[in-house]
Amino acid sequence: MKNLTIGICNDHAGTELKNFLMDALKDEVKLFVNFGTDSNDSCDYPDFAHPMAEAVESGKCDFGIAICGTGNGITMTCNKHQKIRGALSWEPEIAKLAREHNDANVVGIPARFISKEKALEIVKVFLSTKFEGGRHERRVAKIAL
Repeated sequence: MKNLTIGICNDHAGTELKNFLMDALKDEVKLFVNFGTDSNDSCDYPDFAHPMAEAVESGKCDFGIAICGTGNGITMTCNKHQKIRGALSWEPEIAKLAREHNDANVVGIPARFISKEKALEIVKVFLSTKFEGGRHERRVAKIAL
């Protein structure tokens, strides 16, 4: 993970968790690019999700972390981008399988439904798991239109 550049985005519901994750992982990743709000004031997650998704699509960031209250809206927004495969993950095993089987490049985190420690575990598993390839390559190739 030390050579990874990670894009991270959030709305108001994810500010505290974003800051926790960036601090907890600061020595484990090369760089965080913060696309999220740094405020707890109500805001619109698409304003942050689209720029982060574009950075992952373009290769500026290796992976993305998307955080909102449920993780749904921000992950759905990221998935509007053709080269994004965002996976809403509330358990480490879901994140692991999303990487192994779906070559997910964005992990969606539901800030209001999991602990900070669980979120950290999910992100660590996501960033350290490799895509298996093989039979999964054919399926992944069919995702984009």
